[in-house]
Amino acid sequence: MKNNETIRIAVAESSVIIRSGLTLALKRLPNLKIQPIEILSVDALNDCLRTQYPDILVVNPTFGDYFDVARFKEETAGKGIRVVALASSFIDASLLSKYDEAISIFDDMETLSGKITRLQNIVEEEEEGQESLSQREKEIVICVVKGMTNKEIAEKLYLSIHTVITHRRNISRKLQIHSAAGLTIYAIVNKLVELSDVKDL
Repeated sequence: MKNNETIRIAVAESSVIIRSGLTLALKRLPNLKIQPIEILSVDALNDCLRTQYPDILVVNPTFGDYFDVARFKEETAGKGIRVVALASSFIDASLLSKYDEAISIFDDMETLSGKITRLQNIVEEEEEGQESLSQREKEIVICVVKGMTNKEIAEKLYLSIHTVITHRRNISRKLQIHSAAGLTIYAIVNKLVELSDVKDL
């Protein structure tokens, strides 16, 4: 997806007021060509996925009673769909962490534009074969740099130790960095941490 191409964004939200409001806001974003697709039911979402995959799916975590984001990502693996939580009320942080990004109904236009642009850039990088770290992988890098063990990271991020180890393998593969010292340099250069955060520096 290049900068001048249209970004297809599906908005899955049962409330017509919230869905229509976000759709209108997306259309008004400057410097972005967005084609919003309004999704009002689980069946409509399935129909959308059968015809044309969106680049980004913005979905209320309570959509269809409960939206299983992990299962959705598994079923659409390789399609490059970014899944964004649409927060219209308080949502537990451990649930939000499963999404690529979160949009609040209280976000202003500048914030919304920044989030969509960031997601667009991630998709572009992946399409160009440049693998970037997911938000969850960045969180794990920060924890490693701070000297936390796999067990401590798992407890902090509400993950299993096995999942943490898998993420760390993926981080090493993507960055071609195989030491804590190398990760520390990466984290500082990319402004993931401050020098004062680094353990035993």
